[in-house]
Amino acid sequence: MSSVLRDTPFSILDRSRIREGEDGPRALRETVALAREAEALGFHRFWVSEHHSVPGVAGSAPTVLAAAVAAATSRIRVGTGGVMLPNHQPLVVAEQFGVLESLFPGRIDMGLGRSVGFTDGVRRALGRGKDAAEAFGEQVAEVLGWFTGEQTAHRGVHALPAEGLRPAPFLLATGSGADLAAALGLPLVIAAVRGEDAMLRAVERYRAAFRPSPWAAAPYVVLSGTVAVAPTAGAAHRLLLPEAWSTAYSRTHGVFPPLVAAETVESTAMTDRERSAFSAALAAGHLAGTPSEVAPALESLLLRSGAAEFLVTTSTYDRRRLLESYRLLSALLS
Repeated sequence: MSSVLRDTPFSILDRSRIREGEDGPRALRETVALAREAEALGFHRFWVSEHHSVPGVAGSAPTVLAAAVAAATSRIRVGTGGVMLPNHQPLVVAEQFGVLESLFPGRIDMGLGRSVGFTDGVRRALGRGKDAAEAFGEQVAEVLGWFTGEQTAHRGVHALPAEGLRPAPFLLATGSGADLAAALGLPLVIAAVRGEDAMLRAVERYRAAFRPSPWAAAPYVVLSGTVAVAPTAGAAHRLLLPEAWSTAYSRTHGVFPPLVAAETVESTAMTDRERSAFSAALAAGHLAGTPSEVAPALESLLLRSGAAEFLVTTSTYDRRRLLESYRLLSALLS
C-alpha cells in the first residue's frame, strides 16, 4: 500500500441521485444510509450538494440534509459541496451553518459554490438573475463576516447562533474560484478530472497567492472526482455508464434525468450527438479499474497536485456496487 494513499484523507460527496423507478425521498434516505457506511469505512468527510428542479437529483436543501446526516453519524465530518451562495441571502446561510455547528460542534464543513439556478424558470423561482454569481466574492466575505462579527459591526445585526462559531469553510473552484480562495485565505476544492493542466496551474496560483486568514493558516487543496473500483476493469467501467449517459442526455436534451442501469445504457440506441456527448462524459478523466490499477493512478495524481485530500464524487445506478467500490477504495487507504 502506498504511503501517499495511507496519509491522504479521502472523503465522499453524494448528490442524492434518483434511480429510474424510484423517487426523491428514497434517494435522500439512501444518502443518509451511505453516510453511515462511509463513517464505518473510515472516510474523513461526507458532503451533500444543492440542485433545484433537477429530475435526477433529490438534494435541493443541503443544510437540511446535512443535519440528517450528522444526526445519523457520530464521528465523520459533515458538510456541503456546496451551498450555492448566489441562490441565498448570506445572513441566512450563516444562520443555518450556525445551527449545524451548534448541534454538531467540531464536525461541520461549510462548502460554498457560485452556481445559480440552471434555467430561467428556476432562477425566477429563486428570485435570482443570471448575474447573481457576479458578486460571489462579496457574498462569501459577507457569510464569513457574520461569523466573525464584522457584519454586525457594519449593520448592527447579529447572525445568531452563528456569531463567534467556526464551521470549516471551503470554496468550490469554478471560474476564478482558486484566486478568490487564495485572496480570502480559504481551503480550495477543485475538480481533478477535467483539463488537468489547467487544474494544476490553478492550484499553483492558489498556493502562490494564498493569504493566511482566521480560517486557514496555509493553503489546503482538496481534489474532487469520480473513482470507481471493482474486482475487474470491465466492472469498474460499467459503474461509469449510468452517470455518463445521464450527463450526455442532459447536454443533448436539456434535462438531467434519473440514473438507469448499465444494461439499459448499453442497449440504448443513441443519436450521433448523444453518442458524442456520452463518449465525452466517459472520457472526462475518471479513475476506474481494479484496486491495483486505481492505486497508482490516485497516487500519481496526488503527487502531481500536492493535494492534501481527495473528495470522491462517484454516482452510479447500482447502490450495492457503489458501496463495494467504496469498500475496495477504503481497503487501499488502510
